[in-house]
Amino acid sequence: MAIVCFFCSLPRTFSTLAKLATASAFFTFVAVLLAAIFAGIEPHPAKYNPDPNAIIPGSGGLHAGPLVVLAIPAKATGFVPGMNAFLNISYTFIGQITIPSFIAEMKEPKDFPKALWAVTICEVLVFGIVGAVIYAYTGTQYNTAPAFGSLGNTLFKKVAFSFMIPTLIFLGVLYASVSARFLFFRLFDGTRHKTSHTVVGWASWAGILAGTWVAAFIIAEVIPFFSALLSLMSSLFDSFFGFIFWGVAYLRMRKADFGPGFYSKRGIRGMAGFLLNIFLIMIGLFFLSAGTYASVETILSDYALGNVKGVFSCADNGL
Repeated sequence: MAIVCFFCSLPRTFSTLAKLATASAFFTFVAVLLAAIFAGIEPHPAKYNPDPNAIIPGSGGLHAGPLVVLAIPAKATGFVPGMNAFLNISYTFIGQITIPSFIAEMKEPKDFPKALWAVTICEVLVFGIVGAVIYAYTGTQYNTAPAFGSLGNTLFKKVAFSFMIPTLIFLGVLYASVSARFLFFRLFDGTRHKTSHTVVGWASWAGILAGTWVAAFIIAEVIPFFSALLSLMSSLFDSFFGFIFWGVAYLRMRKADFGPGFYSKRGIRGMAGFLLNIFLIMIGLFFLSAGTYASVETILSDYALGNVKGVFSCADNGL
């Protein structure tokens, strides 16, 4: 997978990736739609056991029995599982790390808000409805991350997962490309290697991508828990790019436009914007600190419970 993603991420502009993005969106829609349908038509989810005294294998001690579907978290839910659940959700919806790179290559950057609104509305509707349907048919005990693993029928699971393969490749390519661009642009800013086809430019770009994918492989092997890995990435990166970055950007832009004390020069609107963005920054700092703590605790707990055979292992960790 890493080798395929490396070669697919070699193009240095988003014009080529745009075609992959279209195919990725289509296959994702098909995959989640199939997962919701399969969850509804199969008799029970994976690892289902009607005995409420039985322990679900690999669940960390959850009891089996009839499905438990809750509108709000159970009273016994602790801080760590609650925070990890939120971080998993936030990772799905926070993609702001890619936004500056997208805007920079648009023919009409001013049209980006339209695209952002369209994508966000579709994202909330699709993932909200599909997530609710799958949860309703798999319950709190049998729900997994990713949710495809909750499907009890092996054929259903394979079919749904198969349509996600193009999306998994594209997402890896996208984030690798965005990360590599940050480094590449800093190293060759103001030189012809940044915008021209030179041996040094392409060799450096390929080298940065190779280093990125090697690092990604090591991280994935050291933290072979899908849910915990998503939580860790969300707490470390989404806290900044989803909250802190935009709050600080707003304050700096308003200060540049209206000078020091800008929040008092624009009346209620200025003060409301100032307080809202300070609140966003505080939320980001909370997720960065408390979220990272919860993610690390989950990883340590998963290792202690033996939910994985070991790092850099060929043992089956599949759902």
